[in-house]
Amino acid sequence: MNAIPEDKLTMLVERWSLVQHELSGTLDQQSFARLSKEFASLNPIVETIQERERLEAEVAGLKVMTEDKGGDAEMVALAREELGELEPKLVELDHALKLQLLPKDNADDKSVILEVRAGTGGDEAALFAADLFRMYCRYAELHKWSVEVIEVAENNLGGYREVVAAIRGDSVFARLKFESGVHRVQRVPATESSGRIHTSAATVAVLPEVEDVDLNIRPEDLRIDTMRASGAGGQHVNKTESAVRITHLPTGIMVVSAEKSQHQNRRLAMQVIRSRVYEVEQQKADTERAEQRRDQVGSGDRSQRVRTYNFPQGRVTDHRINMTLHKLDAVLQGEGLDELIDALVTDHQTRQLAALDDGV
Repeated sequence: MNAIPEDKLTMLVERWSLVQHELSGTLDQQSFARLSKEFASLNPIVETIQERERLEAEVAGLKVMTEDKGGDAEMVALAREELGELEPKLVELDHALKLQLLPKDNADDKSVILEVRAGTGGDEAALFAADLFRMYCRYAELHKWSVEVIEVAENNLGGYREVVAAIRGDSVFARLKFESGVHRVQRVPATESSGRIHTSAATVAVLPEVEDVDLNIRPEDLRIDTMRASGAGGQHVNKTESAVRITHLPTGIMVVSAEKSQHQNRRLAMQVIRSRVYEVEQQKADTERAEQRRDQVGSGDRSQRVRTYNFPQGRVTDHRINMTLHKLDAVLQGEGLDELIDALVTDHQTRQLAALDDGV
């Protein structure tokens, strides 16, 4: 691997010291929040740099001892032994520092808008979409994230033709962004009387949730319609126009939210509008990223997949990294999902490091 430029490390330590000094002064709330966030991101990197410098000094001292021809033989032997233990640690620390210095996705710290839609497979695909959504809800619960359903369309079997939700918490996008794509299931559907295994699919899209400061949407670019939310009929039917449909006219993006409160519906619908418009803007700015996302999500066809959930064999396979886990139940309960996500993150980091070492 290429060596890390020392001047870059020096600049990081100097910036860390400056931010630390500024935080000890008098600041307004906005400046304090901004600097605190920067300090939190710099602090683990500087701790690694300082540990690396300490080890380098120790290794250099031990090398001097081992090269002293007139030194005590026992002390030289001990120095060689300690050197053999510290040098691999220094290599590991250098690798860890390189990972910390990799370019960060600006959206990694954000909450997300999760969209799960049934693909090929009819009712079975809708049931599988519901299974996937429950998996992400359980995973969110394990990580102490909150989930707020924004839009849902069910079939008559309890499956989801589509479901959209906001998942909020620390670094949600960093963990879930690799879930985008076509997820395929192989199992005997509940509606199958002959016991034949079917293959169905659902698409998952994970978009960073956009705050007002990230994107300026002009009021004149929005059309907001109110309507009666569909109900079960009888005395419980919604007699007020509480459902909200918001259309972003320049892009044609439309979102409907039909909770009980019109105010809540406006807020939820605007969250989705902002995230989808933000994604469109990002696609315009970065054609390569847009093509990658389209390739990942595809059309929802069974042949386009990032992951397969095989019920008869109790296994889950992620095709991007050729990783198979024989713990289907644990993955669907959210508990086993971290193992897949950790492997995807590691693969992504490995490719980033390789690109840096190749001078890309």
